Amino acid sequence: MMILRTVAIIQARMSSSRLPGKVLKTILGKPMLGYIVERLSWVREIDEIVVATSREASDQPIFAFCRENKTACYRGDLDDVLDRFYQTALEYKADTVIRVTGDCPCVDPELVTQLINLFQRENYDHAGIATGAGAIFEEARFPNGLDAECFRLQALEKAWREATEPADREHVTPYIWRNQDIFKCGSLKPEKDYSYIRLSVDHQEDFELVTALFEALYKPERPFLMKEMVDFLEQNPHLIDLNQSFIGKEGYRNLWKPDNQRDS
Repeated sequence: MMILRTVAIIQARMSSSRLPGKVLKTILGKPMLGYIVERLSWVREIDEIVVATSREASDQPIFAFCRENKTACYRGDLDDVLDRFYQTALEYKADTVIRVTGDCPCVDPELVTQLINLFQRENYDHAGIATGAGAIFEEARFPNGLDAECFRLQALEKAWREATEPADREHVTPYIWRNQDIFKCGSLKPEKDYSYIRLSVDHQEDFELVTALFEALYKPERPFLMKEMVDFLEQNPHLIDLNQSFIGKEGYRNLWKPDNQRDS
């Protein structure tokens, strides 16, 4: 029986327009990127963790961080992130790819494990953790910021060969999950809706919320999980209020349409 290799690829760059350098902003003395690597390392099903950044000089600090912390790093195109992911997957001989972005320091290893199990059990081409604004999707969602996707190298290669829209090249997987007549897709959904909680870091207010979470919950000997995060935030609703104005403005709806079909 052939053993399939699962590689987690963390998408990271320094040139965020809303919060520049966010992936290396420190919480309790450690950059956010370090926490993402650490939290993914708790997932036994992952064989290797790689940071995929760009060849731009602005991303040299990410490469330096990876080298100093003995984390694998691949440098590719800044804007064509689909190509960057595909080349990273080839370089590290991935059969299955886990995609996590550098603005998700709270990525939950338990949910990622459940996602991988679902992906394998249902023989999907792509599966994602259902996150984001529930009002848009009209179904229960996990908190934004617990995002992760799991997909086959063959699906990634087909997207790499065929996707031409700028949004598909920038966001890596929309070509796959938008074409469900071609790809078998699924999602990991929660039993209740948590879309009122935002844990991704795109703004200073997001960073303040996540910093408070780590200061309250972080222990190096074990990862804190979603239930602990939700319980802490519901006990401290003023933290939930910090970034409520950004919920629903993530642009998920537009990703369901190619650029030439978007609403004006």
